[in-house]
Amino acid sequence: MPPLNQVPSSAPKPVAPKPVTPKPPKGAAKEQTAEGSAPKKEKKSLASKEIEIFGPKKIKMPEKELIKFYRGMASMLRSQINTGDALKYYAHGMTNRPVADKVIGIQEAITAGVPIHEAFRKSELFDDTTIGLVQAGTESGQLDQAFTAVAHRIKTAHEFKVKVRKAIAVPLVVISLLIFAFIMSQVKIVPQVEEMLMQVAQEPDAFTGLIFKMSHFTQEWWSTIVIAIVIAVVAIVFSEGLRTIITNIAMSKWRLLRNLIMGLRQMTFLGTMHMLHSNGINLAKAIQTAASSVKGTPMHDELKEAANKYQETGLPVSEAFKKFTSCDPQVSHMLFIGERAASIDTQLKMLSEMYEEDTRAYMEDFTAALNLVVLIVAVILIATVFIGTFLPIFLMGPKMMQGGNM
Repeated sequence: MPPLNQVPSSAPKPVAPKPVTPKPPKGAAKEQTAEGSAPKKEKKSLASKEIEIFGPKKIKMPEKELIKFYRGMASMLRSQINTGDALKYYAHGMTNRPVADKVIGIQEAITAGVPIHEAFRKSELFDDTTIGLVQAGTESGQLDQAFTAVAHRIKTAHEFKVKVRKAIAVPLVVISLLIFAFIMSQVKIVPQVEEMLMQVAQEPDAFTGLIFKMSHFTQEWWSTIVIAIVIAVVAIVFSEGLRTIITNIAMSKWRLLRNLIMGLRQMTFLGTMHMLHSNGINLAKAIQTAASSVKGTPMHDELKEAANKYQETGLPVSEAFKKFTSCDPQVSHMLFIGERAASIDTQLKMLSEMYEEDTRAYMEDFTAALNLVVLIVAVILIATVFIGTFLPIFLMGPKMMQGGNM
């Protein structure tokens, strides 16, 4: 009999339990594989933080709101309110909430230690000219003057833009309505008069027959002509190259238009250039930044080239403007005086003010000339509608009555 502590050979041997490995929680594998990309994750978090401050969408601040913003900021800064608090106070009074959120984002970025001009840049509300001026104003301690200068520049540009739009839009609307009335008279009314003559079996005289032929031509081709005009307008609106070609042709044929356009361009970049240079930005950078104010025109590339020549070769700025830009001779002449007398700021201020006055005068002359053109076109169209509609009735009335009596 085997001892009690001896296990029989036929009995099953005890099996040691397998160690249970705990399953990793969900996402642990992803965390392990992402350990090496920790900097990328941190970078993403910084980007998301920036988006959280400034918002994901790019918003454009209207020009009138920009003018109010710059004036309000300048007023508060002159009252010894720091930039962050001034931004916060102004944002609380804004009715445009998306823009107000952007302004609050600038304030939060400045509070977090971001330089003022970089905070303005990241908000995507302001152009390069404004950002450069804010940087210069911050470094010189004259940020209030920088905001005042920007407000004046935008206000002046906005006034001229509105005047140009009114000078062009009103005549276009009037002429379009008159053309519509002419088409309706030729398509609807004149055919009825012609039908009345045919019913009484009367032959139209030579002048009335000419009017009827014009009506036939209008009925056949008016839709094609209107579609062609619409396509041409759309092409002009969306094609910068086509606009430039048409503008250059018009400027070469009409001296007043050339003076107005060149005055607007030179007033814009000279005012911007003076604003930048008077706030401590060096002349080469001021020219390059001011060139963006006339972007989309031939003068933009000319100013860029002049700035590069001035900076790289040491060519006097007056000579650079004279050789590489299409500016008026008086611009290079007054810059030459400014270089000789060390009064570039004074000369730029005089030039910008002079061109502003001249451009206002050109604008008045252009508006008067355009109104005269519209008046002449209106008289021609109204006369054509009257002649095409009523004159055949007056001329053929007796014949129609005779035909009716027969």
